[in-house]
Amino acid sequence: MATWSDVEASAPQFARRVKESFDAYTNKTLATLRRDGSPRISGIEVEFVDGQLWLGAMWRSRKALDLQRDPRCAVHSGTGNGGESWTGDAKFSGTAVEVTDPVRHREISDASAGEAPPGPSHLFCLDIDEVVHTRVEDNRLVIELWTEGGGLRRMERQ
Repeated sequence: MATWSDVEASAPQFARRVKESFDAYTNKTLATLRRDGSPRISGIEVEFVDGQLWLGAMWRSRKALDLQRDPRCAVHSGTGNGGESWTGDAKFSGTAVEVTDPVRHREISDASAGEAPPGPSHLFCLDIDEVVHTRVEDNRLVIELWTEGGGLRRMERQ
């Protein structure tokens, strides 16, 4: 599995576009799998800290319990209202690994831009399988896809 640092090292301009899309809006969307295998969509905040992608969750929240049971997930940036100012959106898919070491949990919480919730919480690091950035360029839909084994690919649609 790959880290955010791996993406940045492999495709720096692509990584910059992806991060800008994620930084454009506070709230992102997390897709997890429920116990019965059906999908669940939840709001979440994402932090880029220490070359990793971090997901925090309230203690014993449904999304945290989903990730503990089945760590496969996808995270989508906000898309805004489109129009002239839209620079694209991005998504990650991968495996969430829970951080249970309290010292590491505190280090990441202290380094993040967000405010740590009071009391206990869950913290997950995303092992990245795939990163996608989608935008419109010269009236064409441009889809860029990065995977650890395949590097960066670009597809265009009219």
